[in-house]
Amino acid sequence: MQKDLEEIKDKPQSKLQWFLIVILIPSLFAITVALIVLTFAGVNVFEKANDIGAKIPFVSGLMKGEKKESVKEYEKQIAGLEAEMKDREAKIEQLQKKIDNNGKDIERVQLEKQQLEAQIDELTAIQEENKRAFKDIVRTYESMSPKSAAPIIAKMTDEEALKILTNIKADTLAAIMEKMTPEEAAKYTEMLTNETEDQQLP
Repeated sequence: MQKDLEEIKDKPQSKLQWFLIVILIPSLFAITVALIVLTFAGVNVFEKANDIGAKIPFVSGLMKGEKKESVKEYEKQIAGLEAEMKDREAKIEQLQKKIDNNGKDIERVQLEKQQLEAQIDELTAIQEENKRAFKDIVRTYESMSPKSAAPIIAKMTDEEALKILTNIKADTLAAIMEKMTPEEAAKYTEMLTNETEDQQLP
């Protein structure tokens, strides 16, 4: 029996089996049980392993190298994010300038609009006043005797005379034309005819 055991131990395959059964499996089982017990006890096993590994010279060097690499990566990411943030700030500033410029343009346009409206109101008021004044002038010529009105109109420019003659009543116009010389009457008749034809054209 003793001899059989020695023969089994001498064989390489049986040594591997012995190592697995006697050392490896019980060690793994013990480690697993220890991890479970420590986890339930509230101990962070991996953090403790990092602390212990940091104290071992060779292992701590590896861990520091990893930390250095990760710090470099974080620094690169931070630099990239800062550059992106500066770009966005520049874009925001440009947009703000555009908004400010648009606001100024809108204010300028509104001011111009108000000025134009004021000018239109002023011109409209002047036009209404001129219309009233012109109606008063026409009434004055209608109230004058044809004998007095005819020589005054004859001394006016053709444009002024035509303007008055086209706005007075027909019977007053006929009476004034009777008091003009034949040449003046013919001239104003032709002008009135042309004016009427121009107004009738589309």
